[in-house]
Amino acid sequence: MSYTRWTATGVITSACLIASQASLAYSAADMFVRGGIAKTEITSNNGDLTPDKRRLDASDERGLYYGLGYLFTDRFGIELNGQEQVDHDLTLSGEPIGSIDRLPVNLLINYYPLGGLDSRVQPYVGASVNYTRFDEAQLADLDVQRSYGAIGQMRLDLAVAQGLMLNGFVSYADVSSAVRQGGTDIGEAKIDPMTIGGGVTYRF
Repeated sequence: MSYTRWTATGVITSACLIASQASLAYSAADMFVRGGIAKTEITSNNGDLTPDKRRLDASDERGLYYGLGYLFTDRFGIELNGQEQVDHDLTLSGEPIGSIDRLPVNLLINYYPLGGLDSRVQPYVGASVNYTRFDEAQLADLDVQRSYGAIGQMRLDLAVAQGLMLNGFVSYADVSSAVRQGGTDIGEAKIDPMTIGGGVTYRF
């Protein structure tokens, strides 16, 4: 084979290798969907409810999570994610009072520091707004209001094949909800969940 052919073959091979590596990285116009399992830990004092300052506590639980997103550039994108409705057991001053269903939905702006680079490991961070709806049908005489607050997340994707990634994350949300009893405000429940999970991301 002539020198010219060897050179052309080398260039084509190198280009293919670079392209295959670059395809593992996030880049502008990428979309993704993901899913997995996550555990939510209630991290804060959940509030002393008036008039007799009773302490409200919620149990830690796990459930399935989901997400979808889009990248505007190699480094910045938007993501909508959430978790299936999770059932938390509640106690008031240590006494069981029933359970409540929590349904969180998050809209985040993500930053990808290695976006566009040929790295199998793709870390990123995101922050924006959390919405949480509560279903207190299993609670006696208590009404827990929906909540809007801030959320932040850190994630790490590990590419295992073109378009397929393993994903791990941790997030923290500011969730505070007014609690009513018989139509009267009796205090504020501070949930502030920290969620840790892992699953699979498919990028296309």
